[in-house]
Amino acid sequence: MGFIRDKRNSSSSTTTSPCADLRAAYNNCFNKWYSDKFLKGHWDKEECVSEWDKYRDCLSKHLEDKNLSRFLEAEGVKRIPAPIAK
Repeated sequence: MGFIRDKRNSSSSTTTSPCADLRAAYNNCFNKWYSDKFLKGHWDKEECVSEWDKYRDCLSKHLEDKNLSRFLEAEGVKRIPAPIAK
C-alpha cells in the first residue's frame, strides 16, 4: 500500500489551502528579513508583523470553520500584542 501523489502538482496541500498566498507572503518577508537584516545584526525593528497577523487570522478563521480552533490556543496562554517599535 502506498500514497500516490500527482506529480504535476507536488505542492497540492499548499495550493489548495485558503491561506496559501498569505503563508507565502509571510515566508518571503521573513526569509528576506532574516537574510538581509538579522544575519547582519540589524534586528532591533519588528518586520513582517502585518504579514504574520494576516496569515494567523486566516488560519484561525478556517480552523474555527472546522471546529479546530482549540489547537491554536494553549491552555492559559493569551496572545500578547507586539511591542511598538521606537
